[in-house]
Amino acid sequence: MKKTLLITLFLGFMGTLMAQNIKLPEPQKNKSTKSLMVLLNERQTSRNFSDKELSKQELSNILWAGFGYNKYGKRTAPSAANKQEIDIYVALKSGLYQYDAKENILIQIRKDDIRAKTGKQDFVKEAPISLIYVADKKRMNPGDEIGTHGTLNIDCGFISQNVYLYCTAMDYATVVRGGGINREELAKEMGLDNTYTIIVCQTIGYKK
Repeated sequence: MKKTLLITLFLGFMGTLMAQNIKLPEPQKNKSTKSLMVLLNERQTSRNFSDKELSKQELSNILWAGFGYNKYGKRTAPSAANKQEIDIYVALKSGLYQYDAKENILIQIRKDDIRAKTGKQDFVKEAPISLIYVADKKRMNPGDEIGTHGTLNIDCGFISQNVYLYCTAMDYATVVRGGGINREELAKEMGLDNTYTIIVCQTIGYKK
């Protein structure tokens, strides 16, 4: 019994060591030359994606735009009472990752491709990136999730709109998906318990 337990712990430890985290390059904060008004005028939803992968630099730019840290040491999107209750998970061909904004790194959660699990639409398994916005209930106040004064969806909307505007600046396709997600199944695939809530997913890629 003890031998089996030691082997299990050793294999788990080795699996952690072998996780392929992705250190992202510094985001290019001055890359876009378009004004905010132009970006708002050109913003659109697109569901036609190429399967061409985006670079680590582009991943870094997208994630920083969504919910990175700006020059004031604040997040690029606000959150109610500064709870910062939303985490961004990134489903790529190479696996599932969690974005660590402070370290600018993608922490590998799984090594297999779960993009197809993020929605029922055909394009989700082909597009290179699916962002999964997840709320940590332990960082929330009572009533944040539901009700007239619920702030969870609002906070998520700030992040996804930042991503939309960056994608517009770079002429990428993107769409936020609230329907067609089996949240219970996806949470299981991601190893999330009931203290987390999957809000929406956002697909990103080059236009087809």
